[in-house]
Amino acid sequence: MSESLDRESWLAALRQRIGEISPAEAFARQAQGALLIDVREENERVAGTPAGALLMSRGFLELRIEDHEPDRDRPILTLCASGRRSLLAGETLQRMGYRNVASVAGGFERWKNEGLPIDVGQLDTDSAERYARQLRLPQVGEAGQLKLGRASVVLLGAGGLGAPAALYLAAAGIGRITLIDDDRVERSNLHRQVIHADARVGMAKTESARMTLAALNPRIEVNLHTERLRAGNVESLLAGHDLVIDGADNFPARYLLAAATRRLNMPMVYGAVERFTGQVSVFDPRRDDSPCYRCLFPEPPAAADAPNCSEAGVLGVLPGIVGLLQATEALKLVLELGDPLVGRLLSFDALGMRFRETRLPRDPACPGCGASAPFQGYEDVERFCAALV
Repeated sequence: MSESLDRESWLAALRQRIGEISPAEAFARQAQGALLIDVREENERVAGTPAGALLMSRGFLELRIEDHEPDRDRPILTLCASGRRSLLAGETLQRMGYRNVASVAGGFERWKNEGLPIDVGQLDTDSAERYARQLRLPQVGEAGQLKLGRASVVLLGAGGLGAPAALYLAAAGIGRITLIDDDRVERSNLHRQVIHADARVGMAKTESARMTLAALNPRIEVNLHTERLRAGNVESLLAGHDLVIDGADNFPARYLLAAATRRLNMPMVYGAVERFTGQVSVFDPRRDDSPCYRCLFPEPPAAADAPNCSEAGVLGVLPGIVGLLQATEALKLVLELGDPLVGRLLSFDALGMRFRETRLPRDPACPGCGASAPFQGYEDVERFCAALV
C-alpha cells in the first residue's frame, strides 16, 4: 500500500514539474507550432496516432530527439497511452535542456475519446513486425515504408549483381520487382549468384530467383521476363517502373538501357565487376547535372579490354558487395534520402580493401546526353554496339 502511495506521490511531483494539459489544449498548441511526440511503442499505435505527431518510442527519446528538434526553446508535448510515461518523457526532455515541455493528460485514449484528429496506421501487423527495425529509423518510419511498398524496380539480370540487389530490395519491402534475364542457372553461377540453388541448375534464372524472393517475402510482387533485352522490347520492359538496376554482363544491353532510361526519364543504378574490382554510380536523367552512362563510356571498349566474368573470373563475394551498394542507392532514390551517387563513380578494390570516389561530370559533347546528340532509335544503338564490341 505504501509503495502505491509513494508512486502516486512521485507522479504528483512530476506533474508539478512537467505540467499537464488536456488533449484539446495540446491540439491547439500543436496548431500553433508545438511539437507533439507520441512516445508509445510501435505495437501500441495499431489503432492510430494523433494527427501530425512525431512517433518516437520512449526508449529512443534521448538518442533521437536532437536529430528531429535541436531547438531547446520550441514547445514540446509528450503523449503516451494514459499519461504516465509521457510525464517520464517530459522529465527526460527537461534534463536534456528543453525548456518548454508539457505532458498530455489521459494520453491517446483521452485524445481519441474527445474526437481529436487521428492518423490511422496503414501497415498491418505482418508489415509492422517484418519491417520493425527499418520502421525505427526516423528517416523511414511508416510513411517511408509505405513508399517502398508502392515502388517498382526493374533489375536487368538475375546474376551476380541482380541476385544480392533483388534479395535486399525484397527484404526491404519494395512492392514490385521485375526481373529480366534469358539465361539458365549453371553450377558455375552458384559461388556468386546467391539467389539460386544447386537443385535449380538448368532452371530459368528468373524463375529460380522468383522462388527465393517469394520464400523471403511473400508480400511483394515479382514479375518475370525470361527474354533478352533488345531494341524491340527495351522500352516496353522498363516502362512503368521507378528505376532500373543494371546487372547486365554485356555492353549492348547497357547501351540500350542507358538510352531507354533517358527516354523514360528513369534513374539507372549502374554496377560492374571484374576479377577483384567493382564500380557503382547513378545516372539520373531527372537531374540536369547528372551524367549518363555514355559520359563514362562514350563507346564500348574492345572485348579484350572488358572481358566478362566467364572470361576473366571474379571473386565470388565481389558482386555481392557491388550489388548491395546498388540496392542501397535504389532504396535511397525511392525514399529520397541522402546523397545518391549522381556525378560520382565509386570504385572498390577488394584486394586493397579500398573505396575510391571519382568525380564524373556531365559531358556537354556526350553522344548519349549531349545537346547535339539526337536519338536515332534503339535499333541504331544496338547496331552501333554490335559493331564495336
